[in-house]
Amino acid sequence: MTETAVQTVTTTDIAVLPGTEIRTEPDLRQEIIPYQQADTSEQQEIESVIGEIDLKDRSSIMFFGSKTQEQMTAISEKMLEGVKNKDLGAAGSALSNMVTAIKGFDVDELNPNRKQGFFERLFGKAKPVVQFLNRYEDVRKQIDRITDDMEGHKTQLLTDIVTLDKLYEANLDFFHKLEVYIAAGEEKLRRMDNQDIPALVSNAEAHPEDMLAAQNLRDLRSARDDLERRIHDLRLTRQVAMQSLPSIRLVQENDKTLVNKINSTLINTVPLWKNQLAQAVTIFRMSDAADTVKKATDLTNELLESNAENLRTANAQVRQQMERGVFDIESVRKANNSLIETINDSLRIAEEGKVMRAKAEQEVKSMESELRQALIAAKARKDAA
Repeated sequence: MTETAVQTVTTTDIAVLPGTEIRTEPDLRQEIIPYQQADTSEQQEIESVIGEIDLKDRSSIMFFGSKTQEQMTAISEKMLEGVKNKDLGAAGSALSNMVTAIKGFDVDELNPNRKQGFFERLFGKAKPVVQFLNRYEDVRKQIDRITDDMEGHKTQLLTDIVTLDKLYEANLDFFHKLEVYIAAGEEKLRRMDNQDIPALVSNAEAHPEDMLAAQNLRDLRSARDDLERRIHDLRLTRQVAMQSLPSIRLVQENDKTLVNKINSTLINTVPLWKNQLAQAVTIFRMSDAADTVKKATDLTNELLESNAENLRTANAQVRQQMERGVFDIESVRKANNSLIETINDSLRIAEEGKVMRAKAEQEVKSMESELRQALIAAKARKDAA
């Protein structure tokens, strides 16, 4: 195989099919924009969420934003299932089988300068080209089966990329919803601190004998503390959502890398490998034909004993052709090894992707556990109330 062909195999990066490109989002805001700094549409949305808070109904505070949290939990579970159910071992096995098939194909059998072993000379054997073609046909069928498997893995990976993109968009949407709930809660706290509580304090101080006024003040302060704790829980959930976004992108990038490697193998490696083997067979046949011509020429020259000088010159030319190799078997071997290295690189990338997915799974499990603890704590506080 030529150096150019090897370069094509090792450097070509196949684009992912349209619709599966991984889109990036602008940097997420580290801080939530307060109500006073929000634009008109955002303030209207925050006001709508503030309307969900009923200070006389403790459950409205304890479960403030809980629907969004539950949706986040569903997303986390779906992502975890996607990571757990993603079996890239089959794709890696297909690549391994491809390597084994190519490595097990010995091109030295077509070397015209190869010396036969003792038993080959003693018992005789079929012509190398016949054996070579038989083995080539077996390996070709095996590679065709592996190619079909790899096509199936590629289709599944492309589907996963699209699914993860939708999951990312949903996660991002819930992330922004959480920000609205947090901003609404903080604005409600601000209004309670600046308006509601001071008003009840003034009323309680003006009527010290009114026990109901004092109790209303205590209830409002208690509701205020409950809301503050609830906002803290929502901030934790927001942090979990923020961490989930790069995790989703990480899995997508790994899938995309593996798809590119599979495409490179299917589009470049396998066709070039078959092409080089076909060329080797053609060259061997040319060598065999040249050998036949040489023998006929030798016979003709032997019959032309009257022209000794012409016979000597022709014999010298024929001998030169005999001693000269028809093709460089080392080049074929080098090309074969380069193809194997390309596929081994694909295996390494797949293995690294498997490690990163395992890490992502652990991170998602940890995040899910933290979120569940937060929800359990919220429920416990409700039950205690």
